[in-house]
Amino acid sequence: MKAIAAAITILALASTAALAQSPYAGMQSRPIKALSAQQVDDLRAGRGMGLALAAELNGYPGPLHVLELSEKLALSAEQKQRIQALFDSMKAEATPIGARLLEQEGALDRQFAARAITPDALKDATLGIGVTQAELRNAHLKYHLATAQILSPHQMKQYADLRGYTSDAPARQHHRMH
Repeated sequence: MKAIAAAITILALASTAALAQSPYAGMQSRPIKALSAQQVDDLRAGRGMGLALAAELNGYPGPLHVLELSEKLALSAEQKQRIQALFDSMKAEATPIGARLLEQEGALDRQFAARAITPDALKDATLGIGVTQAELRNAHLKYHLATAQILSPHQMKQYADLRGYTSDAPARQHHRMH
């Protein structure tokens, strides 16, 4: 009986400790606390990180995914070349914006870490970050618009089917952020 009571006590203490731990535990050692290593890598590489889902999931394909599916979509040489140029332009535009966002997030993090943040500095920093985030999102979304102009209606439908966005799609595919 004492063994059962001891086991219950140990379980209760362990579950209490687990409940007390924040889901943020461990994040305090990240270089930029608000960004995961994957987010930092994505920003440096000019990847979309789901910023263009409003376009993607409403029938405006992204250039990366169209290139990945180029054979199945039977892209012409001209279409493939135009979409590759869009992708290259998108990456060239998004990468420096991502670098700027990393710098802004890092600066905000450093101000908090140094306990040097003021209400005015906070307002300026978050407004600047918001503007940069909007620029980055626009940089990805506008290339979805341009990509849709290059594809035929049949290719657009086929793309949606291949990505698993239609009810008659053969199989749901996991959406990999670009």
